[in-house]
Amino acid sequence: MKNLSNIIIFATLIFSSCKKEINQNFINLKYPETKKNAVTDTIFGVEVIDNYRWLEDDRSKDTEAWVNSQNKVTFDYLSKIPFREVFKNRLTELWNYEKLGVPFNEGDYTYFYKNDGLQNQYVVFRRKDGIETLFLDPNTFSEDGTTSLGSLSFSKDGGTVAYSISEGGSDWRKIITMDAESKVIRKDTLVDVKFSAISWYKNEGFYYSSYDKPIGSELSAKTDSHKLYYHKLGTPQSEDRVVFGDEVSEKHRYVSGSVTEDSRYLLVSASASTSGNKLFIKDLSIENSKLVSIIDDFSSDTYLAQNNQSKLYLVTNFNAPNKRVVSVDAKNPSVENWEDFIPETENVLNLSSGAGYFFVNYMVDAISKVFQYDYEGNLVREVNLPGIGTCTGFNGKQKAEELYFTFSNYITPTSSFKFNPDDGNYDLYWQPKINFDSSEYLSKQVFYYSKDGTKIPMIISHKKGVKLNGKNPTILYGYGGFNISLTPSFSIANSVWMEQGGVYAVPNLRGGGEYGKKWHDAGTKMEKQNVFDDFIAAAEYLIDKKYTSPAFLAIKGGSNGGLLVGATMTQRPDLVQVALPAVGVLDMLRYHTFTAGAGWSYDYGTANDNFEMFNYLKGYSPVHNVNKGVKYPATLVTTGDHDDRVVPSHSFKFAAELQDKQTGDHPVLIRIETNAGHGAGTPIAKIIEQYSDILGFTLFNMGFDQLSNPSKSK
Repeated sequence: MKNLSNIIIFATLIFSSCKKEINQNFINLKYPETKKNAVTDTIFGVEVIDNYRWLEDDRSKDTEAWVNSQNKVTFDYLSKIPFREVFKNRLTELWNYEKLGVPFNEGDYTYFYKNDGLQNQYVVFRRKDGIETLFLDPNTFSEDGTTSLGSLSFSKDGGTVAYSISEGGSDWRKIITMDAESKVIRKDTLVDVKFSAISWYKNEGFYYSSYDKPIGSELSAKTDSHKLYYHKLGTPQSEDRVVFGDEVSEKHRYVSGSVTEDSRYLLVSASASTSGNKLFIKDLSIENSKLVSIIDDFSSDTYLAQNNQSKLYLVTNFNAPNKRVVSVDAKNPSVENWEDFIPETENVLNLSSGAGYFFVNYMVDAISKVFQYDYEGNLVREVNLPGIGTCTGFNGKQKAEELYFTFSNYITPTSSFKFNPDDGNYDLYWQPKINFDSSEYLSKQVFYYSKDGTKIPMIISHKKGVKLNGKNPTILYGYGGFNISLTPSFSIANSVWMEQGGVYAVPNLRGGGEYGKKWHDAGTKMEKQNVFDDFIAAAEYLIDKKYTSPAFLAIKGGSNGGLLVGATMTQRPDLVQVALPAVGVLDMLRYHTFTAGAGWSYDYGTANDNFEMFNYLKGYSPVHNVNKGVKYPATLVTTGDHDDRVVPSHSFKFAAELQDKQTGDHPVLIRIETNAGHGAGTPIAKIIEQYSDILGFTLFNMGFDQLSNPSKSK
């Protein structure tokens, strides 16, 4: 293992608003020794050496010791950054405002999520007859705030609630049932539940999904066959019957069930990967009715939006890459009987329903436009949104008299609005009181061209008055995968970054869902390099237009975005100064062997598919493309020790390879959050600490030793 000592971090540059010279900062950095125990795999006749296979064992004392030693070095380094605490104080100050979720009605109560400011977890309140009371406080679930609330689902009359909890950030959940009125916990607690919704049938019980508990580590062992269960209230979990998944023909990697609002139908979705699903329907009003196939292959994504008695409204991308809404009778639901209800357009469709209407939210270059339709398919109106950004909501029960939606963008904190579905008018319901003046900032959309000539949109946000001189510290954030769309949203951390003169840029890369299935597919399997090329071209655009330069550019992304950062920094180490891969998929030859990783094969393919696919993955896999003699960017890898979605060994092995082979002075550190998972439910206190470290590390390694606006911090 390579040990570095007396590394000199040059700090000769500062924010453009600062004028004085900065002295050099000296940090003694000695990496922990990481032993090499070579394991050789032969894949399609090619030998692949893995020196750090032992780090995959999350239950070993050696791995635990390695984690502790790496964290000691990392946190010692971070503690020496002069403005780390300033960032923490400002983040804490700005985060400390009341946050209110969109209300929803269950039984006689109106429920809503609320956070007073710095509470680790949101608290559930309810209101009746104008009186507001606390209903459920996840902050009391554990002393350290790492047990979080997941799903929250009420029986049809609102009298019973079932909610899931995650301990330590794990995807494995418990489901607890409680009498909603008295708040007395029932004896119906379910354990070992994973990747599950909770969908009630009347007031009698609910459907949920899980895997058989794996042999070996529950945090890393492969989970492959998902099953749908039905739990009847008042009975032990051992008596829960399998509804789908027991038969060989029913074995799928992801299975979910949902009951229609009228409790008449059960819809079962079954998938082999994260894209494409079979869909079945069961008439619950008929005893012992059979599951009937709606669509019986994985060629499309289809789900039920709503039903009106026996008439089903389905959202699908079958023969419609940008999605359409079709209607069909539940008695004959197969594809040949579908009728267009809202046809496909040139923009991607997302659908919600409530108050007897459908609301179509189109993405137009990743920006929301909303249209209201009745149940006959007639356009009622375009909803005049508060501005250019992201709109979510318009969900509710069919008989609701009012609906709610939210609106935000990169410089506008999320506000919620109460909408009258009869006349289309709405009023501001809640607006955050945050110490951030949006009028001082601008956010604009630009278009640039990727390596193959494809036109890519990107939104660039920063403080007004920023000079295009190539010296602005810039974070380029990306994802580019799994049909996920990056639409404008507000972030406290990003606002603090911009407050200090930073530029924040988000391109909509291929692999995402911004332009439908064709856009998604253009960034999958043997086309995955398109995503990296799009990201690299975004960086080159920012440099060419003088927003920044390689010395002031950081790239950031998490999960599949962590892969994006890892691939970009290994392909173009000259392009950026700082790399921030978070909870990344970084070992592309073995990702499918852990937990539910094989389900990502639609996007990635696997090394077992064929030689061409293996060779393609090996060609960009970050872990396998770290080379000696290369000066890589200053790198802060982040992960959680309880991440059982993208297991932390990806990050462990990548950090070990970088530390072994890095040339030059740039530090390579890994920050491993203990008792934390993939990100969901992370306590606010931990989030603030993470961002303080990330922002501090980024600026420090761009050469800054002071902030341009320190007065904003207490």
